[in-house]
Amino acid sequence: MADRRQEILDAALALADDKGLEAVSMRALAERTGVTPMALYPHVGSKAALLDGMLGRVVSQLVADGGPALFSGLDWRKRLRMLLHGARQLAHRHPWASALVFSRPSATLESASGVDLFYTTLLDAGVPPAAVPRMERLVTTFALGYGASEMGGRFAREESYVRALRGRLGDAPLPGHKALIRWLGSPADWDAEFEADVDDLVRLVEATAARGSVPDEQQRPDDEHRGAGDPGDRPGGSRPGGQDLPRGRPET
Repeated sequence: MADRRQEILDAALALADDKGLEAVSMRALAERTGVTPMALYPHVGSKAALLDGMLGRVVSQLVADGGPALFSGLDWRKRLRMLLHGARQLAHRHPWASALVFSRPSATLESASGVDLFYTTLLDAGVPPAAVPRMERLVTTFALGYGASEMGGRFAREESYVRALRGRLGDAPLPGHKALIRWLGSPADWDAEFEADVDDLVRLVEATAARGSVPDEQQRPDDEHRGAGDPGDRPGGSRPGGQDLPRGRPET
């Protein structure tokens, strides 16, 4: 039964790769696998369950591609880089997958296993647990979105021409474009740009971990006991914007 389910899911992936996600239906999948639509339901359930299964199958490929290295004592920075490159390649291999990930959260074991790799990597980096879900969403959205932009045409070879063209739209109020016109016309190296972006994300994770590593007892005493009184009740009698409050007349 399990093997048959995997065969059906693989056929669904191939159908989506060939014709797009919108072409995936129980009827089309039945024709591709040589069975009746009703014969699919015991294996994949409803259409929604089929989509969840497809997403889980794709994520399991990401985990398999990483191999044992993702579960070893490999430095978290190397693991994070591997995961981000894997997510980008996932979007290249299955151009429809990013849209599916962004449109429907999945609670299958296969999907959760992929997210769990990001969770454990960020925890090993020292990111505070409360910040881990947010950071996971940030880094996975970047990698999948980057790959989807490459496959969808936004990051195309002629993209630099379009960017430069926007900077020459007559008298249009585009001061940022006009200031950058020298660089907007330069062709982008998408691989090098991805690596630079990953470097930035690694530094962001490091900074987030560093902020979370400051012990509570290192807070200033005034911060610990400050209540919800007037904003001027801060050390130095200053407001949040830095403006000093008038002080009383000194005693004589």
